[in-house]
This record gives sequence, C-alpha cells and structure tokens, in this order.
Amino acid sequence: MPCKKRPPDPQAPLREQLVHLLQGGDAHLGFSDALGRLPLEKAGLRPPGAPHSVWELLEHIRIAQEDILRFSQSADYVSPKWPDGYWPASSAPSSARNWKHSIRQCEDDLTEFAALVLDPDHDLHHAFPWGSGQTLLREALVLADHNSYHLGQIVLVRQLLGAWRP
Repeated sequence: MPCKKRPPDPQAPLREQLVHLLQGGDAHLGFSDALGRLPLEKAGLRPPGAPHSVWELLEHIRIAQEDILRFSQSADYVSPKWPDGYWPASSAPSSARNWKHSIRQCEDDLTEFAALVLDPDHDLHHAFPWGSGQTLLREALVLADHNSYHLGQIVLVRQLLGAWRP
C-alpha cells in the first residue's frame, strides 16, 4: 500500500518565521547572547535602582515560558498563581548547578515550543478548546515578545553591573 503524501503546509512560511523570532533572529537576542560569559557572582546582584537581578529575570523568563508551553499543550495544565508564582523567591541562584539548569531549561522549553509551532498538525490560527480564545500563533507571539523584553532587561542589568561584553 503506497504512503499517503501530505499536502504542503500553507502555514510553513509563518511557522519558520515564528521559530526564527523565538530563537532570537534579526533584531532579537537569544539566550546565549544575553547570558553568555556572565560571572556567576554577578547573576544575583541588583544594580542601584534596578528592581531585578539577572537571576530573577532569567527565572521569570523560564517560569513564564514553561507556562506558555504547557498551556499550549494541554487543557489540564494549571498556571502558577499570578504574580508571585512567576518570580523566584531569591535574587540569586543557590549554586552554579541551579544557574546552569535554569538556562538549560529555558533552551529546552524553547526548543519544545518551536517543535510545536513547526508541527503542521497544529493549526496556528485555531483556538485551543481550552482557555479564552488563545491560538498557537498568539502564544508564539506572546512568548517571543515576553522573552525579548526580559532579555533586553538582562542586557541592561549587565551593563549597569559592568558585566556586558557583546
């Protein structure tokens, strides 16, 4: 029995552009660009007048990104309590291992979300059966916007700490 050929995905170009945006394409930084070569001892410092450390911003990105990913996958997912559930309890990582784990989790969740966006079985425009009308396209744009905003804040905090070298 011959294999059924799948028709071309009309959403493929949009999917590819979304993933490019999510991964830090064009005018947007990626995680490695924003976080690379930051001395661990500076990750938990808040510059004078700044409300967050790099660690707090990284953890906020990680938590929010995981929330968007899991929400996009399942009606059974329960989001953290807003706003406290979206921020870490401490301004600094407890260890180098904790710091590296958070970065790796951000990268892994972003890869998983990108795979979801690239999957032609998931219509970008179809509202999830759960939620209040959200679509995968909307969630991808929210995630790209959120990550971009906070990665920019990370760069600013690093500049204020004298720990930014592009």
